[in-house]
Amino acid sequence: MATKAMLHPRNQHREGYDFMRLVAQSPELETFTIRNPAGQTTIDFQDVQAVRMLNRALLKTHYNIDFWDIPANYLCPPIPGRVDYIHYLADLLADSNNQEIPRGRNIKALDIGTGASLVYPLTGQSEYGWHFTGVDIDPAAIKSAQQICQFNKLNITLKRQNIRENIFRGVIQPHDAFHVTMCNPPFHASIEQANKGTQRKWRNLGKGQSKKLNFGGQNAELWCPGGEIGFIATMIEQSMEFANQCLWFSSLVSKKDNLRPLYKILKKAEVADFKVVEMAQGQKTSRFIAWTYIKKSQRSLYINGPRA
Repeated sequence: MATKAMLHPRNQHREGYDFMRLVAQSPELETFTIRNPAGQTTIDFQDVQAVRMLNRALLKTHYNIDFWDIPANYLCPPIPGRVDYIHYLADLLADSNNQEIPRGRNIKALDIGTGASLVYPLTGQSEYGWHFTGVDIDPAAIKSAQQICQFNKLNITLKRQNIRENIFRGVIQPHDAFHVTMCNPPFHASIEQANKGTQRKWRNLGKGQSKKLNFGGQNAELWCPGGEIGFIATMIEQSMEFANQCLWFSSLVSKKDNLRPLYKILKKAEVADFKVVEMAQGQKTSRFIAWTYIKKSQRSLYINGPRA
């Protein structure tokens, strides 16, 4: 097993994929396994079906998800990197709770753009027992997420966002209180930019021209007007309206260069505090930005006090 020492210390995939265990739990994965030049068992990560089957096996083996599937051409997320976000959010909440990770269903998490895969609620609920609300603008993604919940008898709240320009509006109701929000935002500013990114990725994989990403992706998942900065800027702007209803707002930021303009927007919003948390997975470094309007002295009370 190849070591991925850069993953979060609590990440179950830190030591790489245990294919013997995965195949024992999900025998259908064996058809997709290959040997790399070093003689280790792996899969072809350029094969969409192989990646999907690996995800299914990982979710079953590590997160007790017996059924998982997504419609064709939807993002098939890499589980180790996605669950890292959850673990670092748990650390963020621990910082507001005398270094103790809060667990259980009284901890409320809001996943913006939860997607057809429902990856954050599935892994986060399994790891920490939090109650998740997943939101998406795409009816097909919500339908897929509902099927996953029904088959696995999971209590995850799912909401359809009907207005493209809205992120928190129409989702966070007056009586709601969340401890953390999370988001993997669309990172391209236009469909043309998304297509260029797709072609570049396939060239890097030595595949020539193709209209598919190796992990799939629908338009709503890949691009929005203003790109990543525009989306997160809207998120920050709307978060001001719900300043007292959430302890930490957060979003992944794919490009480090996007942080500087976001700092300026956060300062304008007069947040009480914000943090950038770096996450390293193999050769790749990712990050998320988190902000709060709650003063430091009040944060522990927010977690431990009576919540709606």
